Amino acid sequence: MNSKRIGRRTVALAHPPSVISYANIGGKLEGEGPLREHFDELDQDSFFGEKTWEKAESMMQKRVLRRALDQVKLKPGDLDYIFAGDLLNQCIGSSFGLREFGVPFFGLYGACSTMGESLSLAAMAIDGGFAEKAAAMTSSHFCTAERQYRMPVPYGNQRTPTAQWTATAAGCTILASQGEGPYITHVTCGKIVDKGIADANNMGAAMAPAAYDTLSAFFRDTETKPQDYDLVVTGDLGELGHAIVRDFFSKDGIDMGEHFQDCGLLLYDRERQDMHAGGSGCGCSASVLNGYLLSGMRQGKWKKILFAPTGALLSPTSSFQGESIPSICHALCISTAK
Repeated sequence: MNSKRIGRRTVALAHPPSVISYANIGGKLEGEGPLREHFDELDQDSFFGEKTWEKAESMMQKRVLRRALDQVKLKPGDLDYIFAGDLLNQCIGSSFGLREFGVPFFGLYGACSTMGESLSLAAMAIDGGFAEKAAAMTSSHFCTAERQYRMPVPYGNQRTPTAQWTATAAGCTILASQGEGPYITHVTCGKIVDKGIADANNMGAAMAPAAYDTLSAFFRDTETKPQDYDLVVTGDLGELGHAIVRDFFSKDGIDMGEHFQDCGLLLYDRERQDMHAGGSGCGCSASVLNGYLLSGMRQGKWKKILFAPTGALLSPTSSFQGESIPSICHALCISTAK
């Protein structure tokens, strides 16, 4: 067994990769939320200067990668790999957005967990000596997600109380073998968990069991508890899913504490912005991580964070056929110390 593995699910990286740059982009509603000061770029135009919402999402990926590269004076050719994905069919937001950069590309689909998946794979590639520098990134767009998964926006359908708002946002982290941190020190790969939830307007309930499964595995493998971290942040469970995870752990006798947060609850002011159960989408956890969280670590606000984005692995076809919603969660420990 590889000596980097601890327990059944977790990898302790021998040479923790460093975050050397990060950037995020948001839209109009993200700019009206409580984290507006933590965005590198906010655009009032939902089309981002393009003719379609799908092209707008690709433009977000272009801009966020360029911004992350520019901040550390790197060129695209300095990257060994890009790990990226999105919610669109065949991940066209990423492939069309990044095709002009000419960088070796791994296209990923982890639904809203994609920021965790891309970061995990980039970190392991660098730790394994297969790369010196790699970008991990993802995006989502409210209008592209609604058109694909639910109803076209012009239809004006009503949203249920458990529904979440797909963030129009993108985030990019550039990792390197050397740097001043923060560092990716541990990775726990998620398992597919399906408890039979079939309501596409209740993603929080569908994803909560996966978050509980992965976080439990992480705590068990590392022999740590929630209080050992300054923050434990799930991806986008929203109000209902976040409460379910807290309840699951409570039944195990584990208090998740006041530092247990969720990106879907941090990104928007749910009362003032009427976001129902909170935010969702790949861009939700990506923009919160690549702004609010990593900036807080650089400023000394937090020293160790457990970041665990979640994803619902459904498609319109599976929903139309009456399938339940399989879900997944990937967890990473991000620390200011190696």
